[in-house]
Amino acid sequence: MINQAASEKAMTAKPPEKSATDRPAQRRSKLLSLIKKAGLRGLLVTNPKNVTYLTGFSGDDSYLVVTPEKTVLLTDSRFTTQVEQECPGLPYETRTARKPMAELVGAFFKSSGNFSLGFESQHVSFALHHDWANRLKSITLVPTTDLVEQLRCIKDASEIAETREAVQMAQRGFEVVKSLFVPEMTEAAIAADLEHAMRRFGAAKVAFDPIIAVGPRAALPHARAGNSQLSEAGFVLLDWGASTPKGYKSDITRVVATGKVPAQIEKAYRVVLAAQLAAIALIRPGASCQEIDTAARKVIEDAGYGKYFGHGLGHGIGLDVHENPRFSPISTDELKVGQIVTVEPGIYFPELGGIRIEDDVLVTKDGHEVLTSLPKSFEEFQARR
Repeated sequence: MINQAASEKAMTAKPPEKSATDRPAQRRSKLLSLIKKAGLRGLLVTNPKNVTYLTGFSGDDSYLVVTPEKTVLLTDSRFTTQVEQECPGLPYETRTARKPMAELVGAFFKSSGNFSLGFESQHVSFALHHDWANRLKSITLVPTTDLVEQLRCIKDASEIAETREAVQMAQRGFEVVKSLFVPEMTEAAIAADLEHAMRRFGAAKVAFDPIIAVGPRAALPHARAGNSQLSEAGFVLLDWGASTPKGYKSDITRVVATGKVPAQIEKAYRVVLAAQLAAIALIRPGASCQEIDTAARKVIEDAGYGKYFGHGLGHGIGLDVHENPRFSPISTDELKVGQIVTVEPGIYFPELGGIRIEDDVLVTKDGHEVLTSLPKSFEEFQARR
């Protein structure tokens, strides 16, 4: 049964601020249109980020049922107070330790009759699907892909503001850590200090494990911070981001010269920066993500470094650090107003090192706005402490 006491309490309570409560409801309304378009009667949302996006609930281990008749959060008893605080007025059902979530799902739909229920196929294991199928005999389970993510890729004003905060937290943390550089500092120490600094500036956590790579290790696009010291090479690559308390991420990459830099690395830096600027200049509503990727890739290929750039040019960012849309040679995405994307071309020389420069960019109605502001000119790259 839906928690009636909570619902009655919400009905008599003072209405929350409109801006705080309407956004999840508006998102659910848009989702219902997508559900109907897909020929479904409802959707069982299991991706925690999607649950948060549609409700404002920041806990975990919870599902959301969305149908034209009702929207109900399925959670457990640990989160009763949290649900009432974060989602006033949202109906919910709770389970205890004696009732697994699959049983709560089965009980909820027990008397629902025959209808098609969508589920998030990218977030449901085969075992869980099998369990649901055994419990929901009268319901047709239909796999769906990216229904909620279609909505998430376009940010509203509050999400854009959150991302701006995440960018500032990351940039301020970087400036602090850069000022602490000494020759004996290790990659791991830089990563730890960077997280500490971002948290002091308000971040809830890092957006992802920072990639800190000295010299030759910068040829590894996803290098793990280790024990290499700054003194072992003349440059270090940092790829990092902050996550706000509401979960929105930033993602930035800079390369810092800490000593004598190999001539090939200096040349590659100029090429990567030119490629990034060429791509950013093309960002606008309706622009093809494939064509933007091609523009950056052409700059690198014309310089003779095409084989050293293998990954996509960038991606969307939000509650996840990797979201739609995607920049790549095979992307079919087109940019839309309100999307926030990364632009991060790179050149990687095995055993010598790599260069990657990354900024977070908002697609605006008139074109774009680069949200990141850390210097990246060639002169800044050359600057020594």
